[in-house]
Order: sequence, then C-alpha cells, then structure tokens
Amino acid sequence: MTNTLHRYGNSESFGDDYIIFAIPSKGINDEECIPKLKAFLRICAKYNPVNIGNGNHSSLAPEKGLNPFVHWKRHTVKEWETVIEGVNKPGTVSAVFASSEDAHACMKEIIAAGFGLSVNMSTSIENAKQAAHACGIKRHSVEYSLGFNDPHDHLPDSPVLSLSTMCGHGMVSFNMAKKILEMVREGRRTPIDAANILTRFCPCGIYNSDRAKRILEEAIGNKS
Repeated sequence: MTNTLHRYGNSESFGDDYIIFAIPSKGINDEECIPKLKAFLRICAKYNPVNIGNGNHSSLAPEKGLNPFVHWKRHTVKEWETVIEGVNKPGTVSAVFASSEDAHACMKEIIAAGFGLSVNMSTSIENAKQAAHACGIKRHSVEYSLGFNDPHDHLPDSPVLSLSTMCGHGMVSFNMAKKILEMVREGRRTPIDAANILTRFCPCGIYNSDRAKRILEEAIGNKS
C-alpha cells in the first residue's frame, strides 16, 4: 500500500506525474540501508525532480525563525542535498518527476545500481507499463485504486480533489485547496506561487507542484 495511490484524475492527467520511491523492509534489508537510501535520492536528484522527500522528516530543508504564517510567503528552495543528508533512519524516500523522460532515465540508473530495496513507481497504469518497457524490465505487480464513491455528493469538484489528493496523508485539506484555487481565480496568487504553497504542506515530499500549477491554470481557463 502506498499513500501515492489515490491521486485523483483520469489517466491523461498523470502525464506529468511520476513518483519513484524506495522502501526497506524491517528485519529483512533495513540494516545498513541508510547509505543506500541516500544514494537512491542522489540518483533521483540528477534527473530534474519536481520534489524529493524523506518520509521520516520533510521535503523542505530545515530553517529557523519560522511561524504558522510563513507558508504564505516562504520562498521555495530546492536544497535536495540537505534533504538527503537528513535521512538518518530506515524509512520511505521518494522523488517526483514531471516528465516520462526524466522518470525513465532515473529508473534505469536505479535498476543498474541494484540497491536490493523495494522500488516502486506510482503513476497511471499505462505510464507504468511504458516505463517498464523503456527500462527493459517486467512489472512485478500492479496496485489499483478503485476511485471515489460519493453517493451523497459530499466531495468537492475535480480541481479541488486533484489538488488535495496529491498529499496522500491528507495534509492538504479540501478547504485549503479550495481557498488556494479561489485566490488564483481572484488574481491574489499566481498559479506557480499557489502550487508552491500547497507543496509545502505535504511533509513527505510526494506533492507535484508542476501538476498543481497545470491544474490551477486549467481551472482558471475552464471558468473563463
């Protein structure tokens, strides 16, 4: 099971969304795995990742003097090496890519490295099939999300769902995504600034700011 599984959207909407993550298994290959996890992330950092995450800490480099309001104006600094050096115990590490070319190239080098860890790619079924073919491997298994069932019409609209569910732990709430979307529609935030704000609320580093920016831009276009 992965917290990246329930991202909302049709298959075409994941053309710019590829998550590759590595997980050690407790009691099997978790001893001496920290150098491998760091090496995995350093390979990912070479291929233009949108985001990189350490599930035990955060996808953001630590800073001092922060407060609850800082997310609204904090600059996004992609200091991947700082995040990588923060890996200090076994856990899930991940990277997000916005193009198939970058994801395929990264996966090929990871395969060649032979870390002996469980490595997964989360995207659409067709994208995963193409990635396996491009890397010369066969998929070990496939995990499906059965979608959303809302018989009472309590769920928000598609753009809000798409923005919120990119954080698999629910740290980007429906109300938060809706508020950000309204700010973009009102011209109070640009799509890229709004996407970066949402990304900062997902601590494990699987949020895709490029996809969020596209969703916000499409939502503005749909309204007009």
